Amino acid sequence: MRLGVLDVGSNTVHLLVVDAHRGGHPMPMSSTKSALRLSESMDDDGRITSAGAARLTATVAEFASIAKTSGCVELMAFATSAVREATNSDEVLSRVRRETGVNLQVLTGVDEARHTFLAVRRWYGWSAGRMLNLDIGGGSLEMSNGADEVPDVALSLQLGAGRLTRDWLRHDPPGKRRVAVLRDWLDAELVLPSKQLLEVGRPDLAVGTSKTFRSLARLTGAAPSVAGPRVRRTLTSSGLRQLIAFISRMTAADRAELEGVSSDRSQQLVAGALVAEASMRALSLDTLEICPWALREGLILRKLDTDLDSEPITGGPDSGLSGPIETVSR
Repeated sequence: MRLGVLDVGSNTVHLLVVDAHRGGHPMPMSSTKSALRLSESMDDDGRITSAGAARLTATVAEFASIAKTSGCVELMAFATSAVREATNSDEVLSRVRRETGVNLQVLTGVDEARHTFLAVRRWYGWSAGRMLNLDIGGGSLEMSNGADEVPDVALSLQLGAGRLTRDWLRHDPPGKRRVAVLRDWLDAELVLPSKQLLEVGRPDLAVGTSKTFRSLARLTGAAPSVAGPRVRRTLTSSGLRQLIAFISRMTAADRAELEGVSSDRSQQLVAGALVAEASMRALSLDTLEICPWALREGLILRKLDTDLDSEPITGGPDSGLSGPIETVSR
């Protein structure tokens, strides 16, 4: 069964096409990304602008067409924090559905954390014991801790790398004092969430997911992506501190020249590193394992668990996913 997973994030739109079968790992067939920067298309009232909605609609139509051409029988389409927090999200979602045929579902932050945790559990297996997972997106930070496939605690905080860059680090480079002030603020913001996360138990394994963590690990010496997903990659607190001292003095253009850093993410790399550092400090973590699976894989795995043998879902309000790929039109 070939599935398309369309992820509309704060910064990018990502289409992952996989061959998925019950009892086996989803096998990626293709991956297509496009920078959207939807979070930058907000007016002062928190509405997605007309231009931003038009770009979103056109991108969803294009990617849905790619999924159909790739042989996908179903498209699982979802949006995260940027659409979730927009004051006109219902209006924008209606436009996307009307003009593209794609029923773009909005995930809550807690659902993001739960689905990502499922993917991490399946990657490392039961022998990993109790796991704690951190995932840094453009708009939010997801944190989860559990000993099963469903976490005991799942949190979503408005501490995404893109959000913090816009609110705190507007200068390029950001400046030593501004970095220090943001560090202190993050420490204060994470006191209660970290306590809540650890109340259920200390983890046997601490994990980081998302492009931000993969980039940070690469910049601190982890193997490049061409080495394959099964190579062990880690991020240490000491390596992260040294990296922040280095990249916080660079411009976004200079950071974009670093290996493993894309041009569309170079601007928010410092904020992402500071969130990672503060999270590890709050949770007393010296090392994070970097997992190649995250939210998209978690959604696929949940789909395989629940309704692979049934008819394609129609994207109702409780489905959290999508409708048949055949409904897509250009």
